[in-house]
Amino acid sequence: MKNVTGARCTLCGKVVPAEPETTVCPDCGGILDIEYDYEYIRSELGRKPLEQRTDRTMWRYMELLPVEGIGNRPRLRVGCSPLYKAEKLGGLLGIQKLWIKDDGQNPTASLKDRASAMAVVKAEEAGKTTIACSSTGNAASSLAGNAAAAGLSACIFVPARAPKGKIAQLMMFGARVFLVDGSYEDTFRISAEAIDRWGWYNRNAAINPYLMEGKKTVSLEIAEQLGFVMPDYVAVSVGDGCTIGGVYKGFKDLYETGLIDRIPRLISVQASGCCPINTAAAAGTMDWVPQEENTCADSIAVGVPRNPVKALNAIRESNGITVNVSDEEILSAMRLLGSSSGVFAEPAGAAATAGLKKAAESGLIEKDASVVTIVTGNGLKDVNNAIRSAGEPVHIRPEMADLEQYFR
Repeated sequence: MKNVTGARCTLCGKVVPAEPETTVCPDCGGILDIEYDYEYIRSELGRKPLEQRTDRTMWRYMELLPVEGIGNRPRLRVGCSPLYKAEKLGGLLGIQKLWIKDDGQNPTASLKDRASAMAVVKAEEAGKTTIACSSTGNAASSLAGNAAAAGLSACIFVPARAPKGKIAQLMMFGARVFLVDGSYEDTFRISAEAIDRWGWYNRNAAINPYLMEGKKTVSLEIAEQLGFVMPDYVAVSVGDGCTIGGVYKGFKDLYETGLIDRIPRLISVQASGCCPINTAAAAGTMDWVPQEENTCADSIAVGVPRNPVKALNAIRESNGITVNVSDEEILSAMRLLGSSSGVFAEPAGAAATAGLKKAAESGLIEKDASVVTIVTGNGLKDVNNAIRSAGEPVHIRPEMADLEQYFR
């Protein structure tokens, strides 16, 4: 990989070679960060301008991705999700310039497809035939779908509380699915033990530094879709920290490459019932404390985050802000996104917008600011909470009298 210089530990700073199965730091066990030769990337991008490329997937940014040559690409179309100008929603929130990045339109209906597509490529580079992970739901379904399309086997570990819509996806994609009677921390632990025992390729975000490199493509797309004129803020739902870390890494890579002149401030949004990263960030410390997982937003219900260092660095280095939202605020944001913009978000996917609404109302962001809110997952993944948010439809007999009575 001519564009990659190595993988640096986020704790001790040690640099190790970026091999397909590179995981944590061999000295201290810290999470690694893939580093690039930005001078080389600038020269390559200069010869192959983005606007001339016909590839409409995340792989259009090859110079900024840690893959070997052109190689094999996953068969699913991952990336290049729409960025909608949200004038009505912006008016309701008092934000003059607002866009919605709808990543629920990826193949398995979540942003996690970006990480799983990258994991599949690296598993193939490593010569692995089975890939595994633990997940609260979206990472699992994205892995199962992308692995199936690539002809790989998938072993998935999810908490038993996972919504049926996500479990249905897993089963339909032919994965081996293990429902764990315990927390996400319990689920992660048993998956890690199984991966070590059977030598599967590890898709877990806490172990695999390449996953964030896939997730960062959402930022590369936002930048390109806005003509490389950066918004003031980008709102992100936060669970284990890998997504917000990836969002920041994407903007940082663009800045270092010279394609943008500043990095947007990140709005880190967590559920009030599970917010260890925001609690630490607000206190100005890297020492987070485990919390209970009490929220309807299962995809961000992570009481023991696995990527806290990258998440906290992303908030601090972007001069970001933190917002915690209740389940009621999340459910309200689901309705607001749907009724104002036609975007159907699952609870975790709507959390960023709930946080944006709260930040706007409390004066944390300027009314003339430009903002992108990322919807990380589609609402069909969690129909029960969608009905809880929107309410039941009106039941009538097939008689006009019933309609007339209703409208009266």
